Amino acid sequence: MSEHHTQPTGERDQQAQETHKKTGEDLTQQDALQKDGAQVSTGNDSAGVPEAAIPELVIISGMSGAGRSTAAKCLEDLGWFVVDNLPPALIPTMVELGARSQGNVARIAVVVDVRGRRFFDNLRESLSDLDTRGVTRRVVFLESSDDALVRRFESVRRPHPLQGDGRIVDGIAAERQLLRELRGDADLVIDTSSLNVHELRAKMDAQFAGEEEPELRATVMSFGFKYGLPVDADLVVDMRFLPNPHWVPELRPFTGLNEEVSAYVFNQPGAKEFIDRYSELLQLIAAGYRREGKRYVTIAVGCTGGKHRSVATSEKLAARLASQGVETVVVHRDMGRE
Repeated sequence: MSEHHTQPTGERDQQAQETHKKTGEDLTQQDALQKDGAQVSTGNDSAGVPEAAIPELVIISGMSGAGRSTAAKCLEDLGWFVVDNLPPALIPTMVELGARSQGNVARIAVVVDVRGRRFFDNLRESLSDLDTRGVTRRVVFLESSDDALVRRFESVRRPHPLQGDGRIVDGIAAERQLLRELRGDADLVIDTSSLNVHELRAKMDAQFAGEEEPELRATVMSFGFKYGLPVDADLVVDMRFLPNPHWVPELRPFTGLNEEVSAYVFNQPGAKEFIDRYSELLQLIAAGYRREGKRYVTIAVGCTGGKHRSVATSEKLAARLASQGVETVVVHRDMGRE
């Protein structure tokens, strides 16, 4: 049988003031973090979060110029939630937020740039904290030879972050010394001295894509040529070889989403054959994109005004891609612009 105790009024007031003070401090810290560009919440208490909900974590670090950004982009394309240049002290908080997402953020990749002793100490403390919590984490270290790093910095005409008033080689030596311990603790070290961007992506895919083939995502966008080509188009399809429903009075008010307009477009000679042939071509292109590490493609489908033929064709093409296992989004850029 439990007993119920009534707390004295003075103690309740003092506790409320302390709680209010702590809440204000938390809000101030959260505001400061948001100003730094990281949408995070404060507090390290992960009690009540199921262990299965704790996200997998990969920390990407290594030499400046060795390909950290490329490695991060590869993980992002594989579906990881990537945070660039996150202060190491906030890594446990980031993991906690992922755990609270109810499975929506199952894999987190953090890019850290170690440029000072205190920064490195914070990273070491964060890794120890993660180990205590039982978080599955891996450290990927990007390495490269001095000669390769010098060539890369010279090619972009930028100084090394740590060279100060010295030479590029001085900055490389200082950074290598700072990172020596982290490199020794890394779970995966990739030497990029002789690798190009595609080869580095292939190595990352081999380590993190698993047995599944990397996913390709497509955006199929209808547009009107009279409004200009989409600047982000990878492939452009011109449907102006088909008769324009605009000149059919009863179809003019409608768009390519209307069944009657779509039927009119695809009853024209060559329309259905075009969809069949182009879908086969896209299968060939998609396989090549995957081999080259390209994960996103935008297919722009145009007609004169972006209202009838391009809209109907975009819908058909998107449905075909989806049936082939390609994650597809349809955008009608100029529909309704008239």
